[in-house]
Amino acid sequence: MRLALGRPLRIKAGFDPTAPDLHLGHTVLLNKMRQFQDLGHTAIFLIGDFTGMIGDPTGKNVTRKPLTRDEVLANAETYAKQVFKVLDRERTEVRFNSEWFGKMDASDMIRLAAQHTVARMLERDDFAKRYAAQQPIAIHEFLYPLVQGYDSVALECDVELGGTDQRFNLLMGRGLQEHYGQPPQIVLTMPLLEGIDGVQKMSKSLGNYIGIDEPAIDMVTKTMKIGDDLMWRWYELLSFEASLDELAVMQRDAAGGTLNPRDAKLRLARELATRFHGSAEAEKAIAGWHAVVRGEGDTALLPLNEISVPVDGLRLPALLTVAGLTSSNSEANRKLKERAVRIDAVVAEDPQRVFNAGFEGLLQVGKRNFARVRLVAE
Repeated sequence: MRLALGRPLRIKAGFDPTAPDLHLGHTVLLNKMRQFQDLGHTAIFLIGDFTGMIGDPTGKNVTRKPLTRDEVLANAETYAKQVFKVLDRERTEVRFNSEWFGKMDASDMIRLAAQHTVARMLERDDFAKRYAAQQPIAIHEFLYPLVQGYDSVALECDVELGGTDQRFNLLMGRGLQEHYGQPPQIVLTMPLLEGIDGVQKMSKSLGNYIGIDEPAIDMVTKTMKIGDDLMWRWYELLSFEASLDELAVMQRDAAGGTLNPRDAKLRLARELATRFHGSAEAEKAIAGWHAVVRGEGDTALLPLNEISVPVDGLRLPALLTVAGLTSSNSEANRKLKERAVRIDAVVAEDPQRVFNAGFEGLLQVGKRNFARVRLVAE
């Protein structure tokens, strides 16, 4: 029916700028939008600079802390730069929902809130669970589905894309469009990509994500850390190179012992790094990974990260933490006791060892956490 209109369809997906990075989980939607673009349709990349200050509670069992206006704007700026790593700039509208909500007054918002009842809101799974468990639900959280739904009215959307956890919000858009005299949008939900922990969906707030703007070496090393079962899921949702038939053969070969899952994972890491950084940077990252993890090649291929240190330097536990190789100094001390820390391939055990400006070398914790660093004075 929509195609019979004889015009390009308006395909919308909304993203709240809750952190600076777009991540691989976002690309599941963005890749689908790109497919619509390649068929001649218009993608609307909606940045929820207004809704980001409300905080979508989807999938959360507690109220999410709203962001400040400055935080939202800073994150939104990076979104707009990163999205064209996937979407075609010529067929993309980048919009901000403050365009229409910034013009609304209190009476407008109350009229919008009147479109649904509390009972209807409690049909949403996460609200129902929190209500049953007597956990608090803030009034502003009830506004979020209405505000997201009204975005579809303001943009006159034909199709809205979202994760399976967004079904309630997406259907809210259909209802509001009908109320305002528009044909209801088609809702298309996409599977959720599990994060690198293999447990919860990839999320900026959970820190289990790979940002599409991260360096190629970080994409490679993080991808190589995921579990073998998760790897096949990532192939299904992220790979352009491996067909489902080929993927089935790879899984069978891995199960039969004729394919090392590590090699399959390395192929996926190379594909992802190439997509967002080009083949030269991807191959450099792969070579760096081989140099550290397998002892094959030159570790000088790894990117050099500069770290500022005070005049009196940093002790080794603090250096490992600042370099992002351990979550805390106590974890760093524990790894030192386990003889899991290496500096330029030599085991390090002394937690009192101090590193000053001018030091340059390869830090490694365990087999797959590493960083080539240079220390500079603050």
